[in-house]
Amino acid sequence: MSDALKHECGIAQIRLLKPLEYYKEKYGSAFYGVNKMYLMMEKQHNRGQDGAGFASIKLDTNPGERYISRVRSIAQQPIQDIFAQINERINKELTEHPEYADNVALQKKHIPYVGEVLLGHVRYGTFGKNSVESVHPFLRQNNWMHRNLIVAGNFNMTNVNQLFDGLVELGQHPKEKADTITIMEKIGHFLDDAVSKVYKKLKKEGYSKHECSPLIAERLNVAKILKKASKNWDGGYAMAGLLGHGDSFVLRDPAGIRPAYYYKDDEIVVVASERPVIQTVFNVDFDDVKELEPGHAIITKKSGEVSIDKIIEPLERKACSFERIYFSRGSDAEIYQERKDLGKLLMPKVLKAIDNDTQNTVFSYIPNTAETSFFGMIETVEQHLNEKKTKAIIAGDGKLSAERVTEILSEHPRIEKIAIKDVKLRTFITEDSSRDDLVAHVYDVTYGVIKPTDNLVIIDDSIVRGTTLKKSIIKMMDRLHPKKIVVVSSAPQIRYPDCYGIDMARLEDLIAFRAMLELLEENNKYHMVKEVYDKCKAQINLKDKDVRNFVKDLYAQFTDEEISNKIAELISDDTVNAEVETIFQPVANLHKACPKNLGDWYFTGNYPTVGGNRVVNRAFINFYEGNKERAY
Repeated sequence: MSDALKHECGIAQIRLLKPLEYYKEKYGSAFYGVNKMYLMMEKQHNRGQDGAGFASIKLDTNPGERYISRVRSIAQQPIQDIFAQINERINKELTEHPEYADNVALQKKHIPYVGEVLLGHVRYGTFGKNSVESVHPFLRQNNWMHRNLIVAGNFNMTNVNQLFDGLVELGQHPKEKADTITIMEKIGHFLDDAVSKVYKKLKKEGYSKHECSPLIAERLNVAKILKKASKNWDGGYAMAGLLGHGDSFVLRDPAGIRPAYYYKDDEIVVVASERPVIQTVFNVDFDDVKELEPGHAIITKKSGEVSIDKIIEPLERKACSFERIYFSRGSDAEIYQERKDLGKLLMPKVLKAIDNDTQNTVFSYIPNTAETSFFGMIETVEQHLNEKKTKAIIAGDGKLSAERVTEILSEHPRIEKIAIKDVKLRTFITEDSSRDDLVAHVYDVTYGVIKPTDNLVIIDDSIVRGTTLKKSIIKMMDRLHPKKIVVVSSAPQIRYPDCYGIDMARLEDLIAFRAMLELLEENNKYHMVKEVYDKCKAQINLKDKDVRNFVKDLYAQFTDEEISNKIAELISDDTVNAEVETIFQPVANLHKACPKNLGDWYFTGNYPTVGGNRVVNRAFINFYEGNKERAY
């Protein structure tokens, strides 16, 4: 993606169902779980490179023995840093105590991180906060084993203020308003309450305090705790948690906005944000990895019993389409095909833009995530050329020379790698006039493959802010002297802020929004901006379910093509000699390519939860008032 977008995070959870000795005997190491967690986190590093965290719980430890371990990092390569620390600690213990080497019981007792329940997390610091204190997993500690709670998630809540106020009403004093803390304390409150109720019941049944502890673990109803805790959550989430005694869970939001997949056999239960991660790390087939249904939780009790429980009544499924377009790894079989289809579906518009002149057109892509859509686009070009060749040969009526047939058959799409990102280039000067010249050189271009009579078609997976296109890519490509530059986006126009985990909080950052404002100005309709502002202000005290998205009214004044044409103007300037055109994926085609992920609120403004309209409301008010704060 030429405009880098940040996604909040990815989760990985592992529960070993056998004793550690089993993995030592079968796989050669009692550190099997730790090794697999390292791989799962590395295979999801695309979901977050600002921070990473790992936590583990040991089952059935004796009082006085440490059973929870946690390590977090915001180093430049946080995953490697975490596991370097873990490895160093393990090696230190093994060096100082050679007797641990082949004794799994001693390893478990004395070496940290060697547990049966493990949780990993990778994140981007989307709020500009990147202290280690902001890194998951979060830990809520208590002397009662059952009341220890470890939480990590891929999520964002739209109603964190309401949730915070709810905790205050319960008599709590949360240390901050961050949604992770708020969510953890909400779960923690109902966990404490459940433990107290079970304990009182056991005491009435005549059990001693010491006898109660293992029975609390058996009787604790995790599904019931999650139902109470999540009652008022509004957002997109895949929430993972571990309880100190060994229960674990992953809960997915009722609209299925954030992804979660799981796999289970008689050795292991594993959950991750992406399917191919589980396939690769555990060498299992596509069909063996299941998607966790929206509103459901996968719960693994300390006993090893696994259940899939409905926690919240599912809403209409609106899984995030950006997962398919950009964020998730393209090695997923479904995602790979969907991205190819996105490229194929764009070709009619592309052929129209180049007047079907494939001979004088060079096709390329902006590395790297758009490569798969590019393949789909080229397959369609080849199909178009094959039809053209067939017609030419048939029209020859058997009278064509061998040379002419060879000439017809030799026409192929002209494919070149045009844009190459210089990953080492850093803009170290902050002064705008100097910095812009440095930014313009973030991409190198391949010289000598474009003629002045050529069109240059280049596909990107999405165009968000348009900054890199304007300041770097278009200018660099214009140096190749093409006749026309056609910038193709495999995603539709991004018009609205996200509030479920993607870092798009301000309307004025979006180039489609800026294009729409320019069109309002040019068409003497800018007075509508004030009218929409007044409507948004009038909704401030309404309940979320009653708030409407009036920003839609502004976009409705223009066609998609009018906004696309204005975007083309905005990403070029007077110094660009080539004609510039932008083509965006129609929303209908996005749904055709990604039929299981119909969440499209950033394109359409149709938010899947009631809190979404409040966020776009706040974003528009902030824009109008010149307030640079985030809308959530």
